[in-house]
Amino acid sequence: MLIHRLLISTIPFALLVPVQAHAQAPVPAGDAADKPADKDIVVTAVARGRDRLDSAISTSSLSQAEILKVAPRSTAEIFRNVPGIRAESSGGDGNANISIRGLPIASGGAKFLQLQEDGLPVLEFGDITFGNADIFLRADMNVASVDAIRGGSASTFSSNSPGGVINMISKTGEVPGGAIMATAGLDYGDHRLDFDYGAKVSDTLRFHVGGFYHQGEGPRRVGYDGTKGGQIKLNVTKEFEGGYIRFYGKFLNDRSAGYLPNPVRVTGTNADPQYRNIAGFDIARDALLSRYITGNVTLDGQNNPVVDDIRDGQHPVVKAFGVETRFDVSGWTVTDRFRYADISGRFISNFPSNVDSAAAIATALGGAGATLRYATGPATGQVIANPSALNGNGLLAQVVVFDTKLNSLDNVTNDLRASRVDPIGAGELTTTAGFYTSRQTIDTDWLWTSTLMDVRGDGRAALVDVVSANGTAQTQNGFYAFGADYFGGCCRRSYRVDYNVNAPFGSLNYKIGRVALGASIRYDVGDAQGSIYGADLGGGRVGTVTRDINGDGVISAAETRVATIPLTSPAPVDYSWRYLSYSSGINFRVSEPFAMFVRYSRGARANADRLLFGPAVSTVDGHLVNADAAVDYVRQAEAGLKYRKRGLYVNLTGFWAKTEEQNYEATRQVFIDREYRAYGVELDGAYRTGPFSLAGGATWTDAKIVSDALNPAVVGNTPRRQARLIFQATPQVELDRLTVGANMLGTTSSYTQDTNQLKLPGYTVVNAFVQFRATDRVLVSLNSNNLFDANGFTEAEDAVIPANGIVRARAINARTTSLSLRVGF
Repeated sequence: MLIHRLLISTIPFALLVPVQAHAQAPVPAGDAADKPADKDIVVTAVARGRDRLDSAISTSSLSQAEILKVAPRSTAEIFRNVPGIRAESSGGDGNANISIRGLPIASGGAKFLQLQEDGLPVLEFGDITFGNADIFLRADMNVASVDAIRGGSASTFSSNSPGGVINMISKTGEVPGGAIMATAGLDYGDHRLDFDYGAKVSDTLRFHVGGFYHQGEGPRRVGYDGTKGGQIKLNVTKEFEGGYIRFYGKFLNDRSAGYLPNPVRVTGTNADPQYRNIAGFDIARDALLSRYITGNVTLDGQNNPVVDDIRDGQHPVVKAFGVETRFDVSGWTVTDRFRYADISGRFISNFPSNVDSAAAIATALGGAGATLRYATGPATGQVIANPSALNGNGLLAQVVVFDTKLNSLDNVTNDLRASRVDPIGAGELTTTAGFYTSRQTIDTDWLWTSTLMDVRGDGRAALVDVVSANGTAQTQNGFYAFGADYFGGCCRRSYRVDYNVNAPFGSLNYKIGRVALGASIRYDVGDAQGSIYGADLGGGRVGTVTRDINGDGVISAAETRVATIPLTSPAPVDYSWRYLSYSSGINFRVSEPFAMFVRYSRGARANADRLLFGPAVSTVDGHLVNADAAVDYVRQAEAGLKYRKRGLYVNLTGFWAKTEEQNYEATRQVFIDREYRAYGVELDGAYRTGPFSLAGGATWTDAKIVSDALNPAVVGNTPRRQARLIFQATPQVELDRLTVGANMLGTTSSYTQDTNQLKLPGYTVVNAFVQFRATDRVLVSLNSNNLFDANGFTEAEDAVIPANGIVRARAINARTTSLSLRVGF
């Protein structure tokens, strides 16, 4: 009865995916990425393009036109509009936590689903610590559509993607023309210019080029240009008889502030909390970032003194080149995609390890009678005479600067597949065989430090010094330690590891009359080889030393807490894994507008850097101590109904999943080894009549932790941040030259941690849009993201309300309104 009531209650939201669910991708028909389709075709993570009503999988697609209407402020905000996707898009332009259909988010990033660009992964592993895949992915006018597949054949047509695939598909110049669009933030600091252009050079040669540049403070008040940079992409396609060859390139160099948890005051009870802003600090508009705190004094990966710029924030640098070809030979259609991506950059931002009263922190760091004074900002050197009145809130934040140098996340991938269709009896048999190979480098340095700052918004916070009663400074220019002393001195690390993946795969699909049967299989073989460095590895490795950081010849208290990397004592990494994935389903086209399907799949995800520095890998020989730790399996079953007729389509899918999880969370220094179970119902669709259309969807999930090797007390609990219900709806009215609509997204409450105590309240966000077509080529758009300034929290570090009532949480942005002018040509 519960499910029945749920379904009835979600019918108003039953229409999510925009009506343009026909995006044609380069998987495999890459030469039609920006060509309108005659049918509702699915092509991502499948053997061959096929009408969705003839496919035993759950898929969705968002067109560029619909993406522009919802005014996403980050790539992850686009993904929120895909049914079944949980995208915690509160980290800025990247660093979002993304999951699908009840699969857990035990740490960060996108572990169980793969983010792709034109059919190849952005990174082989979507949850590299401080290198989440969405950091290196930007949406602009190059995008023709965003396609997604949930469960199903995602586990066999891509590696490390048992939950699903989200594929961002580029235009290829088949539709001539382009546009230039200027966007300005009306109530926040952002100026952006987008452009794209495609054309046919001849009957067989075409190209597409596009990109963007933006600059401004961004949606939060940080006191400096939190966003600065852009990207450019180019592809050239040469057609020949029976196929094509395409060359493409991408250059991304962008900086955007990384929003980590910030302090918020919480009253009430854990079960019924009330979240309120701290005096002088708005958690939806501010961040623990400031114009007066821009340099992180630390040692680099070679233990040499450096000053890193905190304003770098999330700084991806990607230089990628690829080749894609398709041709026919002896009845087979062969498709090959190759891409090499030179990836580097930095992730740096402030993480509050503790927020408390200024007096309490002064005593904790400097002893009884300790005093405080400003270390940076316009009041540098001034004593804070009344700490309890500081900034109207009397608070200080002990901050660990997450300074991570991304030396190399280079990625090279190749996907080769061949497919043919043969008449067998009264039906058709589609046979596909392929081979995938990739090499992913993880070469990073963790250069964390410990600072002390006041809690003040508007980008005006400052570093603070603590001086003991005897006059001894316990900090140096606001630095308590040149290492992560607030985390017990951990985490001065270097990773130098390469991951190789090879995977043959194949599928058979037989369609006879109204019945389509399919089965696919994939066998992944991988290995990890390299070295890791860090005192965390034990074995007598020294991490904390005394060093004259500022070179003044005097050793301060902070300079006795200097973290170094034991470069002469690496630990080897040398292990391998292999796993079998399979998927099988049957689809029955009951009638022209109606179909039903069932499917069962087993996929897996190989664990990467989050497995290191933990108990699973030997620090002596680099082999696995626990052979099962290398791979986490996901088993899924789904059954669905699909209906499509005269401007209406509705999909209803029931799902079940069992997930293994071994992971590491950097912010809490916690290892995880457990299993989950989830089941639920997913509803999505769209309806159009005359000028009115409605798209929407809802996903109801019941998820539980069913076993935990390290913390049995959480067995039976709901995984953290897993809401029972998430939903989306986009009603709009299109008149002659005017389009008005809203995009609504919501979630019910969830728990901050697996102990199931403190709750994150449910919320609904409304994004409104108005578009006016002044002429056939001129479009003016007014968009307001979070129109009604809803308070929404995606995560919190604390399992219960602390004694002082200060919780560290990440919130969605407050209202941001933008005006755009787009001119087509």
